[in-house]
Amino acid sequence: MCDRMLFLSNAVSLNYFSMEACLLRTLGIDPGSRVTGYGVVDQVGDRITRVDHGEIRTKNGEPFTRGLSRIFDELQDVIHRTRPDAVALEDIFYGKNVKSLIKQGHVRGVVLLAATHSHIPVFEYTPLEVKKAVVGYGRAEKHQVQQMVKTMLELSSVLPEDASDALAVAICHAHTKKETAL
Repeated sequence: MCDRMLFLSNAVSLNYFSMEACLLRTLGIDPGSRVTGYGVVDQVGDRITRVDHGEIRTKNGEPFTRGLSRIFDELQDVIHRTRPDAVALEDIFYGKNVKSLIKQGHVRGVVLLAATHSHIPVFEYTPLEVKKAVVGYGRAEKHQVQQMVKTMLELSSVLPEDASDALAVAICHAHTKKETAL
């Protein structure tokens, strides 16, 4: 019997070796340059429970690099506090504002660095994959995702959008368990 899922990784793939009733703890991240959501879930068998969630907010008017540093420091704190086995990161969706997409890419780089510093494998999911795993429909609206996260994790209320999205990414990984890390 084991307490945690064991990971053996190499540059190509990640292999899971587990015994019955192992725990998989996943940190889900919804990267944003103004608000980065995070959510941590535990999965034992088919049961998924919330461990932690929150939003990392950058301050208005502060230099972008200082905001990136704040995101890195707070993610490091979450990682050290919750000790996840995997990080699930939402992929960038395409948009018209190239400048915003580039900033979001910088935030994703900070997330990758924080996970890599802690030797945690990172898995990437598209918004379509996340919505399909949580709602059952890849084109679901934000409020539908929030409501399903509340229902699936048996929460008393709907969470803020970015924290809810991050928990949805973590739930997606718990359901999907991609084998190849970034």
